[in-house]
Amino acid sequence: MESQARGGTRWRRFGLVMVPSVAATAVIGVALAQGALAASFSVSGQEFKVSVDRLYGEGFVQYSQTVRPAGERPQPVAVSAFEYAEIDNLCQSVVVPVPFIGDVTLRIGAGSDPDRPVEADNLFIDLSQLDAQAEFRNIDIGVNVDEQTRGPRGPDGPDGGPAAGSFAQQAESVVLTDVEQTAWATSAGTFTLTDLNLSLHRGANECF
Repeated sequence: MESQARGGTRWRRFGLVMVPSVAATAVIGVALAQGALAASFSVSGQEFKVSVDRLYGEGFVQYSQTVRPAGERPQPVAVSAFEYAEIDNLCQSVVVPVPFIGDVTLRIGAGSDPDRPVEADNLFIDLSQLDAQAEFRNIDIGVNVDEQTRGPRGPDGPDGGPAAGSFAQQAESVVLTDVEQTAWATSAGTFTLTDLNLSLHRGANECF
């Protein structure tokens, strides 16, 4: 993060606005890192970016549905869900417009040590865009979502889950590398963030 001195009084004003939410985020992050909380993250009305060096997932399912961001029309998303996932070098970023300051980027990093990856159970990601290299094991494409046999079960539609009878694909396991994705929301039953790092940056300083 750039020096506070360069921002002068404006950074102090920014601090008054942001300190409570940043402190709350830090407390939640520490609890998650200790495996003490179930995780459920969303950015109301705003997408965020996530990059990952490698994601290994067991019990994978993917299907389409809609989400309803605050104050906006329903948005189509592709839901990727995993019964269990290990994530190497996770980066999550969101750019927030702040009065008197302009854009500020909040970045969260974790799992920088390949021997201590981020771990998640019952992980759901609502995606609007994904770029990655992918390798699937025992994949089934064109499954009726009502008859999925792999992956965690999400809530029922119309807004909480897939429409009845909709298209899905599933796999015993998947390895994704060089992942760059844009998402509306991420949730998990548990989310253990190793080597958690939270930082603020003036301007746009996203994960990709």
